[in-house]
Amino acid sequence: MSKAQSVRQSARRAHSTWALTRAFVHQYQWFHLAMGLLGNTTFVVGSVFFLWESLKPAGVWLFIIGSAGMLLGSIGAAIVAYERAKGRAPGDVQEKPE
Repeated sequence: MSKAQSVRQSARRAHSTWALTRAFVHQYQWFHLAMGLLGNTTFVVGSVFFLWESLKPAGVWLFIIGSAGMLLGSIGAAIVAYERAKGRAPGDVQEKPE
Protein backbone atom coordinates (compact mmCIF):
# COMPACT_ATOMS: atom_id res chain seq x y z
CA MET A 1 0.00 0.00 0.00
CA SER A 2 1.42 3.35 -1.00
CA LYS A 3 1.77 6.22 1.43
CA ALA A 4 -0.96 8.22 -0.38
CA GLN A 5 -3.40 5.29 -0.14
CA SER A 6 -2.61 4.91 3.55
CA VAL A 7 -3.25 8.61 4.17
CA ARG A 8 -6.56 8.48 2.26
CA GLN A 9 -7.66 5.40 4.21
CA SER A 10 -6.79 7.07 7.52
CA ALA A 11 -8.71 10.20 6.50
CA ARG A 12 -11.77 8.13 5.56
CA ARG A 13 -11.67 6.28 8.88
CA ALA A 14 -11.30 9.52 10.85
CA HIS A 15 -14.21 11.13 8.95
CA SER A 16 -16.40 8.07 9.54
CA THR A 17 -15.61 8.15 13.26
CA TRP A 18 -16.41 11.87 13.42
CA ALA A 19 -19.70 11.30 11.56
CA LEU A 20 -20.73 8.61 14.04
CA THR A 21 -19.71 10.82 16.97
CA ARG A 22 -21.77 13.72 15.59
CA ALA A 23 -24.75 11.44 15.10
CA PHE A 24 -24.44 10.10 18.66
CA VAL A 25 -24.13 13.59 20.17
CA HIS A 26 -27.05 14.89 18.12
CA GLN A 27 -29.28 11.91 18.90
CA TYR A 28 -28.81 12.00 22.68
CA GLN A 29 -29.53 15.68 23.33
CA TRP A 30 -31.04 14.88 26.73
CA PHE A 31 -27.56 13.82 27.88
CA HIS A 32 -26.18 17.33 27.33
CA LEU A 33 -29.04 18.85 29.27
CA ALA A 34 -28.50 16.39 32.13
CA MET A 35 -24.74 17.08 32.15
CA GLY A 36 -25.37 20.82 32.23
CA LEU A 37 -27.88 20.54 35.08
CA LEU A 38 -25.62 18.22 37.07
CA GLY A 39 -22.67 20.51 36.43
CA ASN A 40 -24.62 23.59 37.50
CA THR A 41 -25.85 21.88 40.66
CA THR A 42 -22.39 20.67 41.75
CA PHE A 43 -20.94 24.07 40.84
CA VAL A 44 -23.43 25.88 43.11
CA VAL A 45 -23.04 23.39 45.98
CA GLY A 46 -19.25 23.64 45.67
CA SER A 47 -19.48 27.42 45.72
CA VAL A 48 -21.56 27.33 48.92
CA PHE A 49 -19.05 24.93 50.52
CA PHE A 50 -16.42 27.68 50.19
CA LEU A 51 -18.25 29.58 52.95
CA TRP A 52 -17.09 27.10 55.62
CA GLU A 53 -13.42 26.37 56.16
CA SER A 54 -14.02 22.69 56.96
CA LEU A 55 -15.89 22.15 53.66
CA LYS A 56 -13.44 23.99 51.39
CA PRO A 57 -11.62 20.87 50.11
CA ALA A 58 -14.93 19.26 49.10
CA GLY A 59 -16.02 22.60 47.64
CA VAL A 60 -12.92 22.73 45.45
CA TRP A 61 -13.63 19.28 43.98
CA LEU A 62 -17.33 19.97 43.48
CA PHE A 63 -16.42 23.26 41.82
CA ILE A 64 -14.01 21.48 39.43
CA ILE A 65 -16.43 18.62 38.67
CA GLY A 66 -19.29 21.07 38.14
CA SER A 67 -17.19 23.16 35.78
CA ALA A 68 -16.27 20.06 33.75
CA GLY A 69 -19.92 18.98 33.57
CA MET A 70 -21.00 22.42 32.38
CA LEU A 71 -18.22 22.40 29.77
CA LEU A 72 -19.24 18.97 28.43
CA GLY A 73 -22.89 19.99 28.32
CA SER A 74 -22.00 23.17 26.42
CA ILE A 75 -19.80 21.35 23.90
CA GLY A 76 -22.58 18.85 23.21
CA ALA A 77 -25.16 21.62 22.84
CA ALA A 78 -22.85 23.46 20.43
CA ILE A 79 -22.46 20.35 18.27
CA VAL A 80 -26.25 19.86 18.24
CA ALA A 81 -26.77 23.51 17.24
CA TYR A 82 -24.19 23.13 14.45
CA GLU A 83 -25.87 19.96 13.17
CA ARG A 84 -29.30 21.62 13.20
CA ALA A 85 -27.91 24.61 11.31
CA LYS A 86 -26.64 22.17 8.68
CA GLY A 87 -30.19 20.77 8.39
CA ARG A 88 -29.39 17.33 9.75
CA ALA A 89 -31.90 15.30 11.72
CA PRO A 90 -30.89 13.46 14.92
CA GLY A 91 -29.15 10.20 14.05
CA ASP A 92 -28.15 11.19 10.50
CA VAL A 93 -24.72 9.88 9.53
CA GLN A 94 -23.05 11.45 6.53
CA GLU A 95 -20.40 9.12 5.16
CA LYS A 96 -18.99 11.43 2.47
CA PRO A 97 -16.95 14.52 3.41
CA GLU A 98 -18.55 17.87 2.72
